[in-house]
Amino acid sequence: MFQSIGYGAKTARSKLEPMTFERDDPKPNELVIEVLYAGVCHSDIHQVKNEWANTVYPCVPGHEIVGRVKQAGAETSRFKEGDLVGVGCMIDSCRQCEACSAGDQNYCEGPNSWLATYNGPMTPATETEDGANMYGRDNTYGGYSDVVVVPEDFVLRIPEGLDPKAAAPILCAGVTTWSPLKHWGVKAGDKVAVLGFGGLGHMAAKLAKALGAEVTVLTSTPEKIEDAKRLGADAAHIETDKTALAPLAGTFDFILSTVPEKHEIGALLDLMKRDAAFIVVGNLDVADGVDNSKLAFKRQTVGGSLIGNLQETQDVLDFCAANGVAPEVEMIDIAEINDAYVKIENGEAR
Repeated sequence: MFQSIGYGAKTARSKLEPMTFERDDPKPNELVIEVLYAGVCHSDIHQVKNEWANTVYPCVPGHEIVGRVKQAGAETSRFKEGDLVGVGCMIDSCRQCEACSAGDQNYCEGPNSWLATYNGPMTPATETEDGANMYGRDNTYGGYSDVVVVPEDFVLRIPEGLDPKAAAPILCAGVTTWSPLKHWGVKAGDKVAVLGFGGLGHMAAKLAKALGAEVTVLTSTPEKIEDAKRLGADAAHIETDKTALAPLAGTFDFILSTVPEKHEIGALLDLMKRDAAFIVVGNLDVADGVDNSKLAFKRQTVGGSLIGNLQETQDVLDFCAANGVAPEVEMIDIAEINDAYVKIENGEAR
């Protein structure tokens, strides 16, 4: 074990504050990575506040990490000391289940699912599951810290030409929107609507546009209409503006919802074409207003998507580098993290 420093929360009601904690010594297949940048994701806020009722404290968030390899284990081969690398939401999986064997580590079906970059296994062991925690740990600590220790095969290459600080949010916000765009086959000429225009939403719009789609942004914030158009959207509307949305009925091939909270979607399903899909990535709660009779008569899909697998994460990093796509970022010092959380919750982050 060795000592690491970072910013974390001790309870659901406490602010993030400096703390020291212990990390496991690196194994031969692992890298020690000096953290340079860590994105601030809305999921970090949900986790710190235990809004998903699964937080393990102390909680040191951060799963959009860009850093340099500080130490490479004897059995590593892909990276060497000094390489610029990224770490996303996962740092391990069971590696044996059907999902992992297919390369979908983010849908790991092992006894504890995948091992999160922070907050430990997705499915913690219980008293009745004797030894079920295959990772041998109840908690992990993320990128709001000086270093992370990660198995080499869960580490991503940051391609040349991609600004390292802009690369960090691609490791979650980028791949979380890229994965469903690719899985549901969004292509040039498709009409895509992006619901919500925050961290995920603006990346979804940029990626869909770079894929050749015609992109419309639907937002609840009037001030974001011009932001959406400035960043390349073909159109932008207030999602509750019935007059503006009426001409769009039955026009979209794909709608991606990035709204991070429970949301009424019934009226928005009327905007979809036959065989279109409405996919939710921003909210783990129950969708409201789904009328299956409407879905059935147009063979439509309402579904969900969870982050992305390792190959998809590398693919989106490479795609962004090749196509000049990058998130808008605002740099802060880690000491300003609590103020940043307030800005995100109040919808003030840009």
